[in-house]
Amino acid sequence: MKKKIEKMISVAIVSLQKNKQWSVFDLPHISVERPKSLTHGDWMTNIAMVLAKKLKKNPLEIAGELVEELQKNDDTLITEISVAAPGYINFTLDASLYSKTIKEINDTGDAYGRGHILEGKTVCVEYTQPNPFKPFHIGHLMSNTIGESIVRLISAQGARVVRVNYQGDIGPHVAKALWAMRRDDISLDDAELIGKAYATGHAAYESDPQAKKEIDVLNKAIYTGDDENLMVLYRQGRETTLAAFEKIYALLGTTFDDSFFESNVWERGRAIVKENTGTIFEESDGAVIFSGEKYDLHTRVFITSNGLPTYEAKELGLALTKEEKIPADLYLIITAVEQEQYFRVVTKAIELIMPSLIGRIEHISHGMMQLMTGKMSSRSGNVVTGESLIKDAQKLAGEKLSDRVATDISTVTIDAIAVAGIKFSILKQSLGKNIAYDQDVALSFDGDSGPYIQYTYARCHSILSSAQEQGFSDDFDENELIGDLERLLERFTEVLMQAMKMRAPHMVAQYILELAQEFNTYYAKIRILDESDHRSYRIALVRATAHVLKNGLDVLGIKAPERM
Repeated sequence: MKKKIEKMISVAIVSLQKNKQWSVFDLPHISVERPKSLTHGDWMTNIAMVLAKKLKKNPLEIAGELVEELQKNDDTLITEISVAAPGYINFTLDASLYSKTIKEINDTGDAYGRGHILEGKTVCVEYTQPNPFKPFHIGHLMSNTIGESIVRLISAQGARVVRVNYQGDIGPHVAKALWAMRRDDISLDDAELIGKAYATGHAAYESDPQAKKEIDVLNKAIYTGDDENLMVLYRQGRETTLAAFEKIYALLGTTFDDSFFESNVWERGRAIVKENTGTIFEESDGAVIFSGEKYDLHTRVFITSNGLPTYEAKELGLALTKEEKIPADLYLIITAVEQEQYFRVVTKAIELIMPSLIGRIEHISHGMMQLMTGKMSSRSGNVVTGESLIKDAQKLAGEKLSDRVATDISTVTIDAIAVAGIKFSILKQSLGKNIAYDQDVALSFDGDSGPYIQYTYARCHSILSSAQEQGFSDDFDENELIGDLERLLERFTEVLMQAMKMRAPHMVAQYILELAQEFNTYYAKIRILDESDHRSYRIALVRATAHVLKNGLDVLGIKAPERM
């Protein structure tokens, strides 16, 4: 319909020029968008304001002349074309279109909203990236939530998506943890204690020169692997922390297709840097650097003066390894905004080494999650872990449900509500913004939260169950007066498409929140199952709303319980 209206406008402009009402000029870009307010019709254009300078007329006058010309079109799906100040033109569609949409949603069910524009494409998405021996902090929780949603948005357009995780299982942070684990005889079966050992080791590294020397020695020993006693400790600590991460992934609903580790790519990365030293890289004070200033970037070290690869060098080994193992049209990497400048340098180096990857690497950065205590760091002992945040949310969700529901609620439902509260708090904001997480707001059943949308879905399901028990059908022929709920439902497919293109899960989050609010307004006004000529249509509308709410939540990686 958007393209059809754009074509109608261009034909109308040409017609006005041919009739000599308007001067002749090249057609400008014609923008047709959804109006912000549902009361302003289904589509709108600002073309009259764009043409004001060309025609030296008031936009309202131009809009009036265009509407007069547009009304000569006999498209029966457009029932009204009107002018709104300061010169917008609004288009209202026929009610029959919405009847077709309601039936299409209910016929398509869980697949409704999916598209095909990426069919035949493969996209590799790297996200979460927690490091063994360190806590899974809430920054990782944020990366996982955003990454999983972007994966689902891309998959919804027909692409084959490969989920991958990249984890730093070698390097100074591991040496710091092992130093403290060996000194304090830390249990190797407790991931939380291992994470605290890292914080202890980091503090010692910063404050104790002798500890710093010992940790540096350990770091080199991990790379060589010659100290078998150390490597046994290393392997056991690595296994414990990775197993702890897997439990969190299961709760969050993420299953990775492949995992990459620094221990498997560092040698290749260092070799690549050495092979290209003198051309892409250069020596400086015993280290090997990439002079980013040549490309309006900044300079970074890729091999230290003691011969060890930095994160940057490992990133080169990772990029080429991923490209060989997972041939893809696009490689997405999702991290916090703190790494944005780092990735610009690394990506430039990768593209110089392997020109075939130019334009196929995309870094998506997001803001930070903050609590009342401000920014958190795993280098200090007061890190807030993702696991502790989830446990707190589970406890509060259970308490809230026990106040609302007399019968027992399963732990599966409690977990789903807790995760929804956290994920929606993250996803309702645009990616560049920091998140101020408030657990009471996140777990609210009445505000702009994930549980509120889940509860609305459960309400829809309850109505549909009652309709089924009473033998009421949702097979309708007639059509009610169309309202805002139908107009919102019709936009779902379009929202998914735009959210994928813009890498903007918040567009889906805001859409389904508005849909839930609109449905609850409808529910408060309309007695859906009462004896009425429109009962079948109303039941069909509830079913369509349930489908879209569930599909929207699914794209965000949030489950939709049928009972709450």
